[in-house]
Order: sequence, then structure tokens, then C-alpha cells
Amino acid sequence: MSKERDLLLDKYSSRVFKNRKSHITQLEFGENADEITANTRAIPGIITARGCCYAGCKGVVVGPVKDSVVITHGPIGCAFYSWGTRRNKAKPSYEGEPNFVPYSFCTDMRASDIVFGGEKKLEEGIDEIMQLFHPKCIFICSTCPIGLIGDDVQAVARRVEEKYGITAIGYSCEGYKGVSQSAGHHIANNGLMRYVIGKGEEAPKGKYSVNILGEYNIGGDGWEQERILKKIGYEVVSIFTGDGSYETLKNSHLADLNLVMCHRSINYIAEMMKTKYGVDWLKVNFIGVGATSKSLRMMAKYFNDPELTRRTEEVIAEELAEINEDMEYYKSKLKGKTAGIFVGGSRSHHYQMLLRDFGMETTIAGYEFAHRDDYEGRDVIPQIKADADSKNIEEISVERAVGYDDRYSVEELTSLRNQGVELDTYNGMIKDMKEGYMVVDDYNMFETDQLIEEYKPDIFFSGIKDKYAIQHGGVVSRQMHSYDYSGPYAGFRGAVNFGRDVTMSLYTNAWSLVKPPWKTMPMLEGTLGGAG
Repeated sequence: MSKERDLLLDKYSSRVFKNRKSHITQLEFGENADEITANTRAIPGIITARGCCYAGCKGVVVGPVKDSVVITHGPIGCAFYSWGTRRNKAKPSYEGEPNFVPYSFCTDMRASDIVFGGEKKLEEGIDEIMQLFHPKCIFICSTCPIGLIGDDVQAVARRVEEKYGITAIGYSCEGYKGVSQSAGHHIANNGLMRYVIGKGEEAPKGKYSVNILGEYNIGGDGWEQERILKKIGYEVVSIFTGDGSYETLKNSHLADLNLVMCHRSINYIAEMMKTKYGVDWLKVNFIGVGATSKSLRMMAKYFNDPELTRRTEEVIAEELAEINEDMEYYKSKLKGKTAGIFVGGSRSHHYQMLLRDFGMETTIAGYEFAHRDDYEGRDVIPQIKADADSKNIEEISVERAVGYDDRYSVEELTSLRNQGVELDTYNGMIKDMKEGYMVVDDYNMFETDQLIEEYKPDIFFSGIKDKYAIQHGGVVSRQMHSYDYSGPYAGFRGAVNFGRDVTMSLYTNAWSLVKPPWKTMPMLEGTLGGAG
């Protein structure tokens, strides 16, 4: 059963083999559950596809908040690296609303600043920002050198608040914290929960209201989800955080239900809002036609309103009728093809559902920065032992706020779960894969090459770091962190966009027609020394 896994691991030295063997599993679905090790340090010297803690905090979670200034306290390279690379689209929701997403704010720490400290430079930069832009909220994200020299970004944030009467949040999200960008997600979530969520009082106007958590509006995904939800009759209070705003995040605790897209980056907020404000969370997937329909129907069951249920079915039927012809065409082109997919968050799971809509199977999959529950489901959380790296990230606890009650009793929630409504839980990626398929955590380029050789997928979805290396090997690759400048891929219309792009890529694979020179001729020539 584990033939491909054994062939892969056999290439490693004994030391690396010992580390990597538990991060690679070939699914058996036998008597013993398929387990995997995750959220541990990558092996030094192996080129991992992971990002850093700062990337998770600034680049993923707080960076897309459009009406807030996010300032990188550190070298300019860190700010540039996290500037617009994920294509988090944003536009003003009303006339005059600021949108700072296109900007990159940075203290540009130089060698002398590192020696003498940068707090003064940070405050001077914020003074300039206030004069030019007048934001109501500022996020300060620190990078590695800041943690090493001891600049106190939290103290600076408190002084800024006192000086200008705005909200300022300092994030000690130095890149070296934790083992991946997952630590940055956690830190960002803690800050939003402490200083933003619950600070507003503007109640939703609609009968049924939701937040979309873990949606970063890459290529306009969040807008497409919001279009469908509004068409049914839901009011979207806030999106965390693609095209989201400080003003809407403040009121998010007043929504009726939280919809969780990316489980890994946002489950902390979902859990804390459940505890503090009684807001249930539902694990949804708006990537894929079948998955989107399932999510919408679960929402209708949760609210248990015949009119809402009727409208949900009407909208699903309308959307399916609109895309049916295109979906059938692309399915005729893609059926029977196979894929590999390694992306962060829940995307490696989400996109398997969309690929199946086109008759494609994902034979190899994994995450860059997942925890075990992202693979195996939240039932394994009690079994996960916190190591030193995990303990380095603060866990904050909250209590029920006065005046907030649960919508349903324990018995009612149990009944809903028995009806298939996935409340306050996530079953993980493995359960939706098949026997013999390979799951790899924190993959590297060597493993990618070997898995492609063994499984021979027709297309490989990954990130920008390895996309071109894969293509140079003759395999089609599309990167799912910014959609190769396409999208949206969410919802019904997004599925058509995805089918179009995959079909185009597979049937115009120029790289498969090119042979690299090292396969046809020697790259080095030389003579033996010492000959007379």
C-alpha cells in the first residue's frame, strides 16, 4: 500500500528519514486512523515553501483591512515582500471610505536604526501618516530585527492612541516566532479580538446576518461570495479580512452566524466569538459548485426559515442554469485528469472539491503550515501536545460578555449537526481523499519532484516559490496564492473561471514541448589533469 511513500523516503539519509517519515502518509483508511505530524519546525537546509510569522500576521490577516494603515516596522524588504503579492482586492464601500490596501508603509530600518533603536523613527513615521491620511486605525507589524533589538511596538501603539485618539495595535509578529506563518495568524487573531471585535454598536439591519471568516478576497473571491449571499437575502456584516474594514470588524460580534472558510487562519477568532458572544460558526466551502450548494443549504438549515430555504433553492437553481453549459464543456475537457495540490490554509482541501466538479482527482495533496486538525479533523485536538514553539504564541482566554446568549440550546445544536450542519467543527482534508493517495505536510522541492515522477499528475497547483520549477519539468502548474492574476474562483461563476483557466493551461502546455539542455548535452566539459 505504501509503495510510493516508501520510494520517496528511501532517498533520504537516516537523520532526515526519521524527521520526515511522520509528515508523509499514504492513505489506507484501515483499522488505525491515518495520522500525520504537522506544525513542527522545518528541517534546516531543506527548502520549505513556508512563510514566516510576519507574513502570516501582516501579509495574510491584517494587511487586507482596507481602511486601516498597516505599517511594517523593519527593513524595506519585508514590507515589499508582503505588498500586494496575494492580490487581496479592495474597493470603497461608500463614497469617501479610505482604501490603504494599494500602499506599502514601512519604517525602512537601516543599520544605524538597528544599533540605536527605531521607536522614535516609528513614531515619526506614524505622525507623517496621520498628517497625510488620517486613518482611524493603525496596525504596527514588527519584523525579525525589531524583536532582536527590543523595540516596544505595543508601547508605541499606546502613545499613538493617546496622542491621536485612534485605535493602534502593536503586533510582535517577528518572522522567527513559531514554525511558520500560522503563528502570525494566531497573533493577528488575538489582536483583533482584544482591540477591535466588539467595539462597535451598529446592529445588522437584515433579518439574517453573517460574517465570512478566513476569506481574503484573492482575485475577488469575497465579492462573489457576498453577491450570492445577498441574492438569497443575507446581510454580510464583515469579511475577515478581504475587502474588510475596521468599521465593520467592530460590529462583527452582532452577526447571527460566522462562516469559516480558511480554518487554519481564523479558527481562533471563531472559537473566541462563540465563547464571548455566543455566535456559532459553520465550516463552509464556497470553492466548487457542489461545495457551494452544500454550504448554502447548511446555512438555510441553521436558520430554519421556510422562506429562506425556498429562496436558497431558487438561487442555486438560477446559478446552476447560468453556468451549466460552460461547466459541461470544461468537464468534457478535464474529466479523468489528475492533480497535485500543495497550498496553505484550507485551499488544498477546498480545491479538491472544485476539481471533482470537473471529473478530476487530486492524488497528492498537503499544506504548507497546517496543524494536525486541518488534516485529520478537530476531534484530534485533545491529542495534540503543545511543544516549545507552540507555547511561544500567546493563548488568550475570553468569557461570556453580559447580554449575549446562545441562539440554540445544546440539544438543538446536536439536532442540527445530526442533519448535516457542520457547526463548530471541521472534519479535515483526509476524510475527503481516497485510499492510496498521498498526503504530505510542509513539502519541499525534492519531494515535489519525486511525487510528480511517481504519480504523474496532469497539473500541479502550488505557490509562487515552486511554480516555475515544476513548469520547467514539463508539468503544468498554476499557483493558488494569487491565481496567476486570474479569478475569482469562488462560487458558481468562479467555478467556470477556474475550469477555463485549467483547460487553457493543460491544452497549451508549452513547457512540455521544451527539453532542458542538461537532458540532451553535457553541461560541463573537462580533461583529466597530469597528462603529459
